[in-house]
Amino acid sequence: MTADITFGFSSYSFHAKLSTGEMTLPQVIDWIAASEGEHLELAVLADDPASPIPNLASDPTYVDRIRDHAAAAGVLLSNLAIGADLSSGDPAQTARVKEYVDLAARLGITRMRHDVVPHGGHEGDDTPLFERVVPQIVAASKEIAQYAATKGITTSLENHGYFVQAADRIRRIIHAVDEPNFLTTLDVGNFVCVDEDPAVSVAQNLPYAMVVHIKDFYVRPADAAPGEGWFRSRGGKPLRGAVVGSGDIDLRAVARAIHDSDFSGYAAIEFEGWEDCLLGCERGIAYAKSLFT
Repeated sequence: MTADITFGFSSYSFHAKLSTGEMTLPQVIDWIAASEGEHLELAVLADDPASPIPNLASDPTYVDRIRDHAAAAGVLLSNLAIGADLSSGDPAQTARVKEYVDLAARLGITRMRHDVVPHGGHEGDDTPLFERVVPQIVAASKEIAQYAATKGITTSLENHGYFVQAADRIRRIIHAVDEPNFLTTLDVGNFVCVDEDPAVSVAQNLPYAMVVHIKDFYVRPADAAPGEGWFRSRGGKPLRGAVVGSGDIDLRAVARAIHDSDFSGYAAIEFEGWEDCLLGCERGIAYAKSLFT
């Protein structure tokens, strides 16, 4: 089999310029239209009316402006990604995610990633806690997926945030939710945050992928002291975002797994490095596309 992939970007790749006002979201869309990318994932970082990314606090006219600008530029809005905590069973959290389903529909987006827990990890053996919160996560994700299905939207969770980041935990939740429109946003780099080999974990979770994030990290031994700007994996290895193709992840092995799968859809470059983000995006997508030619 040969994967059929359409390449684009996550808006998070442009965070350095969007957060300072150096670029507006319409300018990012125009940049993508002139680049090798064909689509844009909108990654919501806050419910904030001042945020350049459409969110629940945005003026509806701004939401419509972004939708129309992307359509006019020929850049598909491929995915809406939001944070969420569904582990407590709080109905307000579920209701909030459903409001984002409505926002996705208004934007013309048919795929949505919602987190299911906060990003922070837990010390020691977190398995008992995971087992306690799985029923709440599953019930809320199922309710959201069923609601999203009425609007033609596929929902997903990402391997994201230490606590629900390992490949087996992602599959566990997907199988328990058991809805045809509930899958995973598969980030090929995030597995190293829980010390898994992306070449193995990507292949395991590809059958459930809705969207693929292409990302790279520099990875150092746990006893290394690389200085500022690094964070550590669950097992203590220093990590830092890299231009796709410049880091230590075996992206060729990842690409082989994707190429040999039946995945067909959108891959978004998610750049988290220190370099200028436009340079990182330009070089990253060129390298990613070279892996599939």
